[in-house]
Amino acid sequence: MSDCIFCKIVDGKIPAQKVYEDEDILAFNDINPARPVHVLVIPKRHITSLATVSDDDTAVLGKILAKANEIAVAQGSPDGFRVIINTGRVGQQEVPHLHAHIVGGPEPVGPMLKRI
Repeated sequence: MSDCIFCKIVDGKIPAQKVYEDEDILAFNDINPARPVHVLVIPKRHITSLATVSDDDTAVLGKILAKANEIAVAQGSPDGFRVIINTGRVGQQEVPHLHAHIVGGPEPVGPMLKRI
């Protein structure tokens, strides 16, 4: 997508602090980190969200999760991390390009969700 900020990062039109890259996925530091370790992992091919994936996306989704530990450890979270994929309006997805947040650091990340 020509107007997608993450597609522009993949294309090198917008700079990012890359921490991992291969032929299918790109991982880079979040520009507004919520934790000491806060990395976004995206498929290089535009996928809008988990709500729009198909069976053709299985391999890249698996790779994002399979590389999560390697990325978290390399960025300073060897004792664990959390992976978050926000989807759609209710999930508060801010950028319409599928992305996983890897968050962690030296201290626990806190409660899973705020109780209602």
